[in-house]
Amino acid sequence: MMQGQNVQVVEGAVAKVVACDEARWAVRATAWELAAFYFRYPDAELAVAVASGEWAEAAIELAGALGLALPGDFDGEPVAGGEAGSSGAACADGSDERASDDLLHVLRAEATRLFVGAPSPACSPYEGVWRAEDDGVAPLLFVNPRSMEVERFARSCGLGRPEGTNEPLDHVSAECELLEHLALRAAGAASSEGSPAEGALPGGSASAAYALFLEEHARAWMPRFAKAVAACSRQPFYRGAAAYLGALARA
Repeated sequence: MMQGQNVQVVEGAVAKVVACDEARWAVRATAWELAAFYFRYPDAELAVAVASGEWAEAAIELAGALGLALPGDFDGEPVAGGEAGSSGAACADGSDERASDDLLHVLRAEATRLFVGAPSPACSPYEGVWRAEDDGVAPLLFVNPRSMEVERFARSCGLGRPEGTNEPLDHVSAECELLEHLALRAAGAASSEGSPAEGALPGGSASAAYALFLEEHARAWMPRFAKAVAACSRQPFYRGAAAYLGALARA
């Protein structure tokens, strides 16, 4: 009888550990989802989140849950005044549609300057460009070895480019989405139809694949990319988003 009770105690303890581990993976998934949201081309949803300060509240909450170190001055100020021409504060409650549109224009202008540029972006959002410079070769989108490595890794995890898009998979937001996907699987989320089995993922499991991609790809360039964005951006939002991404990639 005592042995049976001991088995039940052990089983209960194991179940709690598993549940705790899965919960932490779920938080990681949400953290990467947020990072991907910050570095996609801005849309109306981002403008509302920035104007209301919700983007910073979410970052601070997730950073606290994961033990990430954000800068002491991380306060979620929406946009800079002066050159930007709008503070965005007027649309904090979502009531001022014109102010929201103005804020979206400010964010898109800054995202274009930082990540698209003419003739070149201030801070390339592609791993292949950063790693090509490390290797001392010309940074060519799509066909450089690092970009192709990322694409092969993503496909081995059951992911590819969304239909109708031609965005390289080594874009910062796409890599964040890949890490989100792997963290969700490690958290016990059901895989979609046609996705590889757990044992067929790189490293033999979702958690192993996550660790591999984080070490071999994300950490090899995202902290430097984040530092460059923080130094180059004229907008507090992107400086804050960069601080969050840098802390998450180093965790």
